[in-house]
Amino acid sequence: MSVDMPGTAARTGQWDSVFSRARKVNAASGLSAVVTLGWRAVLKIKHVPFQLFDVTAFPIMMTLMFTYLFGGALAGSPREYVQYLLPGIVVQAVLFITVYTGVGLNTDISKGLYDRFRSLPIWQPAPIFGALLGDVMRYGIAAVMVIGLGLLLGFRPQGGLPGVVAAVVLLLLFAFSVSWIWIIVSMFVKTPESVMTTSFLFLFPLTMASNIFVDPATMPDWLATAVSFNPVTHLVTASRSLMHGQGAAMGSIVWVLVASGIITAVFAPIALRLYHKER
Repeated sequence: MSVDMPGTAARTGQWDSVFSRARKVNAASGLSAVVTLGWRAVLKIKHVPFQLFDVTAFPIMMTLMFTYLFGGALAGSPREYVQYLLPGIVVQAVLFITVYTGVGLNTDISKGLYDRFRSLPIWQPAPIFGALLGDVMRYGIAAVMVIGLGLLLGFRPQGGLPGVVAAVVLLLLFAFSVSWIWIIVSMFVKTPESVMTTSFLFLFPLTMASNIFVDPATMPDWLATAVSFNPVTHLVTASRSLMHGQGAAMGSIVWVLVASGIITAVFAPIALRLYHKER
């Protein structure tokens, strides 16, 4: 018969606590996981600055070109034209950046990072919402860059800072809803380049066939009618109205809010379901 030495039980309990396999760290909350992964998306700009540069270089180039080459012919002077042009260029810049939500997700899936996220004890949709959170911050950075250039060129929003902020918030809300569409696209194509190509096939005609650069009243009747149904046209009209303190476009503002809600309600559940099926 063996007899335990005094204190053996106590020491055994101490060693059990040291080598215990029980989980000691609490799983991250859903909010914490979303914020962390959102910050990861922002850090991508630091390591891959081209993701922000390539979608802001084009609108900056278009702003400079249209302002100084065509501003005099279209509005009498470059300074007058930039008042009309800049709210639309901001919309164009941010809408083109929305594609990077799908590009980033497709890249994570193709590189196996998605599987690593799946194995973590986190809220499973966190990678998607984190990417969207980081992209909303990216949209804001791009908007500030383009507006800053406009101010240097003589853009003077009559609505002041509150109007500019309201226009940017409305734009970010619409861009957030559109991002769900590119998440769905990323689930069906094989490469990030395919996501970008597919998105540009839709975004380029939507932004060019709108009221970003010229008043639809100067277009042929058939084209003006088509432009009037373009969702980008309503978004640009709402942005101009807010930036210049005009209340006449309240209908467009309401239209953008309703459209953003509908797009999110339709495409977000589909995107999340496809994301879970990918597992």
